[in-house]
Amino acid sequence: MTTEKKSIATGLALAFLGSIAFSGKAIIVKLAYRYGVDAVTLIMYRMLFALPIFAVMAWWASRGKPPLSRKDWLGVLGLGVTGYYLASFLDFAGLAYISASLERLILYLNPTLVVLLGWMLYGCGIRWAQAAGMLVSYSGVVLVFGHEANLQGANAAWGTLLVFLSAVSYAIYLVYSGEMVQRLGSLRLVGLATTVACLCCLLQFVVLRPLSAAIVAPEVIWLSVLNATLCTAAPVLMVMMAIERIGAGMAAQTGMVGPLSTILMGVWILGEPFTVWVAAGTVLVVTGIFIFTRMARRP
Repeated sequence: MTTEKKSIATGLALAFLGSIAFSGKAIIVKLAYRYGVDAVTLIMYRMLFALPIFAVMAWWASRGKPPLSRKDWLGVLGLGVTGYYLASFLDFAGLAYISASLERLILYLNPTLVVLLGWMLYGCGIRWAQAAGMLVSYSGVVLVFGHEANLQGANAAWGTLLVFLSAVSYAIYLVYSGEMVQRLGSLRLVGLATTVACLCCLLQFVVLRPLSAAIVAPEVIWLSVLNATLCTAAPVLMVMMAIERIGAGMAAQTGMVGPLSTILMGVWILGEPFTVWVAAGTVLVVTGIFIFTRMARRP
């Protein structure tokens, strides 16, 4: 095997593993909720254990680079709050009400939200084929949501809204981060922005909860360590390494394994039902996003 083929194979493996690892976040959160912890406390522990990793990442990527200007720091703060703090907290809160499968399908709509924001903010056009892909993917989410709403009522609607707002928050980060990525570099920006998000989550806990709320079951601690390392820091690094080898487009395509892996882990680990509605909705979402991304890459 040539060096180029080895690099592509390694990139694909990293992209697949990163997508699967990131998808495990919802499973770990659902498991932790079984021990009576709330979203504010749970995300505090996740970010507490992730903070040293991202701080080291930011320091490593900043070596030998010029210091950030005041404008850069304001940008990092804004992106850290929207892209990682709000997106993470809203996601954790929504998972208290809906299944991991529905949560992953909603978050998988993120590329369509980026394009919609580009249309609303900058007047960027949307091709008819892209619109068709969006219609197919959103129909799949509505199908799975309708099934859960019949079982859980208003809780499903509230959880779906929270996770959808999480996806919107992360889409805002992606829309506004392009210029800063070019100027600071992706690793440095991610390290700094996630460090800001970690500090926000810690501050949120201090403001909203008594310190006694930090006393949780040992299982919550270990699940949070796993979440911070295997499902937070590791996927970020693996996907970035994959993009270096195979490019953003191919890395995004391999991300299609994410919803499927979440559903499989939800059935296997959480005992979530795998119904014909979930299967049909997943096929629609993945098909719609595939059509959408293919059209987005065409000149």
